[in-house]
Amino acid sequence: MAIKDLTKEAIALLKKLIGTQSFSTEEDKTAGLIEDWFTRYQIDFKRTKNNVWSINKHFDANKPTLLLNSHHDTVKPNSAYTNDPFNAFIEDGKLFGLGSNDAGGCLVSLIATFTYFYSHENLKYNIILVASAEEENSGANGLNSMLPILPKVDVAIVGEPTLMNLAVAEKGLVVFDAVVAGTPSHAAHPNDNNAIYNTINALEWFKAFKFEKPSNALGDVKLTVTQIMAGSQHNVVPGHVDLVIDVRVNDAYSNEEIAKILQEHAPVTKIKPRSLRLNSSSIPLDHDLVKAGVAMGRTTYGSPTLSDQAVLTCPSLKLGPGDSTRSHSANEFIYLNEIEEGIKIYVELLNRVIV
Repeated sequence: MAIKDLTKEAIALLKKLIGTQSFSTEEDKTAGLIEDWFTRYQIDFKRTKNNVWSINKHFDANKPTLLLNSHHDTVKPNSAYTNDPFNAFIEDGKLFGLGSNDAGGCLVSLIATFTYFYSHENLKYNIILVASAEEENSGANGLNSMLPILPKVDVAIVGEPTLMNLAVAEKGLVVFDAVVAGTPSHAAHPNDNNAIYNTINALEWFKAFKFEKPSNALGDVKLTVTQIMAGSQHNVVPGHVDLVIDVRVNDAYSNEEIAKILQEHAPVTKIKPRSLRLNSSSIPLDHDLVKAGVAMGRTTYGSPTLSDQAVLTCPSLKLGPGDSTRSHSANEFIYLNEIEEGIKIYVELLNRVIV
């Protein structure tokens, strides 16, 4: 099928996806729309919970495998929307609607690209397409749950809005819960071990602390105290203060290393990571996908935002139409020409690498 026709149908699919509520864990109806696409184009597919996936027609277990992935869940619309978030409409070349930019445009562009290559013979790589669920909430039934089911993946393109530039690395995430202890007491009595006052030292330490190893692509690890909770009433000194620390991890550290450093050095009573599975990710700059993209005039950069790359252990590239700064914004939109360009670039990139 011609790229022009696939692009037209991809935009039509995106309109349907926008008009169908698909908050994380509630993607059953959008999964059905994606199934309809595969059925229409006579593409064999499977559905695992709300993940819809397919393997190219001439799969060869002796060849390496390329994963194409993007997600069809969305966040809930924020209160600043003035448009109906589920009304897909076009104005001034923009397609408006919840999930249009993050990551509907990427998803339909990758689906169109997979459809274009599905029946090709003698490809250098197998191709797997996964339209995944639960990306926005890092849920248990998203792409991470698919990895034991899929054939071995050697490299991946994860569709997120990058203006079709090459995000060759992505920061990981570790969220820590920390406790600063003290002695509970009545506010009227002396207390030299006030947990709230003890927290001042901890906050100053977190503010000043720097991890030693920078990354060429991702810069420094970024540590931010994002929540603080303590006390129950005005006349009671609490026995502890709870802190939440958000750490964005570069590719110079593993999440386990970050946890070990903070547990050994942070001046708190207790600090514990909620999860260590959202790792940083990257792809070598000399990988054929990166070299082909650069030859096409695309730039490389390191991404500070988290995606389903975090659950992959293989080299992975984040690449997609749309602009990350529009993600989760009110009156979200994507330009139609971004989708048109995105499909063309995906197809040309793969033509250079897998054909």
